[in-house]
Amino acid sequence: MDVVAVFTAYHPDERLGAAVRAALGSCSSVIVVDNTPVASGSAAADLAGPQVKVVAHGRNVGLGAALNLAVSELPVEAEAVLFLDQDSELPPEIVPGLVADLDDPKVGVAAPSPWDPKHQRYYASDARRTETVSDEEAVITSGMLVRREVLEKVPFDEDMFIDWVDVAFCLAVRRAGWRIVIDWRLRLPHEIGACEVHTRFGRTVHYSHYPAWRLYWIGRNVTILHREHFASGPRALASSLIFLAERFTNTLLFEPKRRTHIPALLRGFRDGFTRRVDPRYLPAGAEHPAVRR
Repeated sequence: MDVVAVFTAYHPDERLGAAVRAALGSCSSVIVVDNTPVASGSAAADLAGPQVKVVAHGRNVGLGAALNLAVSELPVEAEAVLFLDQDSELPPEIVPGLVADLDDPKVGVAAPSPWDPKHQRYYASDARRTETVSDEEAVITSGMLVRREVLEKVPFDEDMFIDWVDVAFCLAVRRAGWRIVIDWRLRLPHEIGACEVHTRFGRTVHYSHYPAWRLYWIGRNVTILHREHFASGPRALASSLIFLAERFTNTLLFEPKRRTHIPALLRGFRDGFTRRVDPRYLPAGAEHPAVRR
């Protein structure tokens, strides 16, 4: 199977080069979509070569739009796409293992198990893990291998900009009739933001310290997910409120900048009901189709 690796870059450092080189060990070619605004400059362009195509469009259009742009640049011979973060160094066993999982024509997306190298733990709970392969509702973007046929029928949601784009995509893939699986025999190192371990009231919490604008998108997009995924309106509202309550509590307890972060989370939750976008929570230089600057 001809596999092309896709990276989305944003102010990349030297880790992107190492990640691209690792991907070329298992993939026929690499596409890098650079979301770094042109005024900032980026080292991604230096990676271009016979097997590496760099799409440096000079704008931050968000994750969903960048992923769709990468899909539009696929070579005709590509049969599947491996999506990776700009700091994801690919272990050599990942691609052969995931390709084997796609031998089942009903599997549209296969992914390794995400592993936290800093805290030496799986992100999934012990109860969810199996010895081999399990069906999942959703997987994270980094490490997922997707059939080209799936990508031609199911685009990424550009309105969501960054957070929950992968989950929305996976739910749409399942609605289209494909399976999504995690292969627990394969482990991909992955770091989620500035994650720290906190203990309060005898409870251990892994909390990622994001900027306020990220909390806005987390709150907004999880509301959209719940409203559009659940046929039951009350169930969607209840799921959103439970998530919001947990994130609100953890932000209140563990976030030093809670005075700016909690309002951002609540405004995102509010805007998720109408798919409105508050331009104050777009990062500098970013563009969104709903916002005219």
